[in-house]
Amino acid sequence: MNHNQQSSEGRHDDDSALSDFLASLMDYTPTIPDELVEHYLAKSGFQCPDVRLIRLVAVATQKFIAEVANDALQHCKARQTSIIKDKRDKQQKDKRSILTMEDLSKALREYGVNVKHQEYFADSPTAGLDPALRDE
Repeated sequence: MNHNQQSSEGRHDDDSALSDFLASLMDYTPTIPDELVEHYLAKSGFQCPDVRLIRLVAVATQKFIAEVANDALQHCKARQTSIIKDKRDKQQKDKRSILTMEDLSKALREYGVNVKHQEYFADSPTAGLDPALRDE
């Protein structure tokens, strides 16, 4: 077999896999509703009647959001670990992770999204807790 035949067969396999994937999107219901994706695509000037493409954008968006949320969680855990090291003599009673705008901003910055938030946001891990439970 020469190089052109191998290239043609590889392209055919890729086209077949893409067709199968696009066909599977018709049976898939993404977390992000089609109407919401269509709204934001239309708002940006993109119109497409193909539901498969709408769902492809929804799946890509869902993946992006999941990756950002996971990265923000990792920043949160790293921050809370450093707080525990600073307070070695005190025991941590509450093992919950408290995600802050700072954690989310750091995660988004890794993807090229810069977030600026107002000063009045409650970025303290103890914000909203009963004053008797605060460790400040």
